[in-house]
Amino acid sequence: MSTSQSSSQPATINYVAGFLLVGLAWGFTTPFIRRAAKDHNPPAHPTLARADVKASWVKSKLYGAFFAILDLLKNPRYAIPLLINLTGSVWFFLLIGQAELSLTVPIVNTLAFLFTVLGDWWVDKKVISRDTWIGMILSLCGIALCVQSKSAW
Repeated sequence: MSTSQSSSQPATINYVAGFLLVGLAWGFTTPFIRRAAKDHNPPAHPTLARADVKASWVKSKLYGAFFAILDLLKNPRYAIPLLINLTGSVWFFLLIGQAELSLTVPIVNTLAFLFTVLGDWWVDKKVISRDTWIGMILSLCGIALCVQSKSAW
């Protein structure tokens, strides 16, 4: 085995691990975030009941949005998956600085799709239909073709 092959081997493993981590962080957390947001029941805020806030439509919407976001971020069922999801974005930006862009984007987005389907199955017990399985397999075949075409150069 030549030195160039042995030195490039860990980089490939690092890229594959990076792609999987980003896809997992983006895809698998999405159903958890959606479930937490859907089940969220925010408490009433005294500020929203004030007369000056009620009188101004813009003020009431801004305060309402602010408190809705704040309440969601205080909810660990929402905040933890969101933090993991955002961490995936940091990993993605590190990856696109190192890996080939024309491979990184489709690979990561396909993996995010696959992990979202698995997350839906895990969180909401959704049945994965035959058509979805076929779509997942075809997506992986498409990624394999992209990778193969780039390595043929």
